[in-house]
Amino acid sequence: MDRYEGFHEFVRVRQQSLMRTAYLLTGNAHLAEDLLQTVLTRVATHWAKLANGGNPEAYARKALVNQTISWRRRKQVELPGAELPERAESGQSHDEATLRRIALHHALAQLTPKQRAVIVLRFYEDRTEHETAQLMGVSIGTVKSQTNYALSKLRALAPQEVYR
Repeated sequence: MDRYEGFHEFVRVRQQSLMRTAYLLTGNAHLAEDLLQTVLTRVATHWAKLANGGNPEAYARKALVNQTISWRRRKQVELPGAELPERAESGQSHDEATLRRIALHHALAQLTPKQRAVIVLRFYEDRTEHETAQLMGVSIGTVKSQTNYALSKLRALAPQEVYR
C-alpha cells in the first residue's frame, strides 16, 4: 500500500479552495503559491495519519493560517501593503468595483496576521466562530475580539460604502 494513497486526489479536489485561502491570507499570488506548497508538503508528510481518521482539509487550513502568522513573525516574507494607485489625470475614470476591490485589498493588508486570518475564515470562507477558533487554535472569545478589532480597523481604513 502506497503511503500517499489518496493524497493526489485530495490535492486535485481541494487545491483551488486552498489556494484561494492562501491568497486571501497573503494578498499576493506568488506568496500564496509558496504558502500552499509549504503546507501541502507538510500535509504529505503526515498523510498516512490524516488519511486514517484525520481531517486533511482542516489540517491544511490550520497550517495555512499558522504558516502565514509564522512568516510574518519571523519577517522571512514581507507581506504586501498594497498602495492605492493615483487617479489618472487624463480624465479616465476607474470602474467603481475595481476601486472598491483595491481599497479592500489595501485595508486587509493593514490588519495583523490574526485579524486577517479571522476575517478570511469568517467572512470569505463562511466559517462559524467555533470552526474558526478550531482552525486557528484559539478560543471563541479570541475569534470574537479579533473579529471586532479587525472590522473596526477595516471601517476606519476603507471607504464606508465597502463595509455597509
